[in-house]
Amino acid sequence: MTNTFVYEIDKSLYINATNKCTNSCEFCVRNNKDFVYGDLWLEHEPTVKEVLDRLKEYDLKKYNEVVFCGYGEPTYRLDVIEEVSNFAHAHGLKTRINTNGHANYIHKKDVSDIIVKNIDTIGISLNDISEKEYDDICHPEFEGGFEEMLSFAKLCIVKGGNVIFSVVDVIGKEKIDKATKIAKDIGAKLRVRELID
Repeated sequence: MTNTFVYEIDKSLYINATNKCTNSCEFCVRNNKDFVYGDLWLEHEPTVKEVLDRLKEYDLKKYNEVVFCGYGEPTYRLDVIEEVSNFAHAHGLKTRINTNGHANYIHKKDVSDIIVKNIDTIGISLNDISEKEYDDICHPEFEGGFEEMLSFAKLCIVKGGNVIFSVVDVIGKEKIDKATKIAKDIGAKLRVRELID
């Protein structure tokens, strides 16, 4: 096991700051032992200083953005999100997050202000089109995970956040059309992702 908490894909630097997650999605790359970007299981959660020190080892001029995305739900680590976003913006980089939208459940309060203030593009995993279907594939640790995610998305949009929902292409055209309507109704965009085998 390595302790990979910064990794790169194309012109983006990714921050893998935790392995904790409120979901256990059936299609998640963390269930794939041959994941192309390496072993992202952490020996320990990195401190803010460790993440910043690692980022300073890169030639930041080569990259366009910093993305909070790894084997866990990044909003567990608001400290990393705030400090690393400040660092990224100071170096002319955009910020993006891939989240399941459960941040307010995790912190037991509304933290959407922190996300909107620090993140340029808020990617939220919609994954399916109803509570039951969401539960069937995402297996959230609490009841109401789908509505919790939608509520968080709405809060971010009301506060000026650029929200993009995502679904995986295997759900089929009919569900993708319904997901498009869900996104449109609250003022978000939709991105259809390919399943990573």
